Amino acid sequence: MVYTVSITSQGQISIPAQIRRDLGLSRRSRAIVSQENGKILVKPVKDLLELGGMFKTNKKPLTNAEIDKIVAKAVADEYVKKMKRMK
Repeated sequence: MVYTVSITSQGQISIPAQIRRDLGLSRRSRAIVSQENGKILVKPVKDLLELGGMFKTNKKPLTNAEIDKIVAKAVADEYVKKMKRMK
């Protein structure tokens, strides 16, 4: 497919409807625009919410108490490092 599009005074172009449909782009979609060998490339960006459930695991989620313990240890470790640097 080859389409001719106009560039507005603001530097904007419209992506033809058929290309948007083929790439699954909707009104609120995002894309990465780059330049390569004198060409403009537009690549769709997946919405993070679309990736939900993509990574399956058998691990149980951490409890709030376990998270609190991990965070407290990390804070304490950072404090110890900071105190050592001050010596």
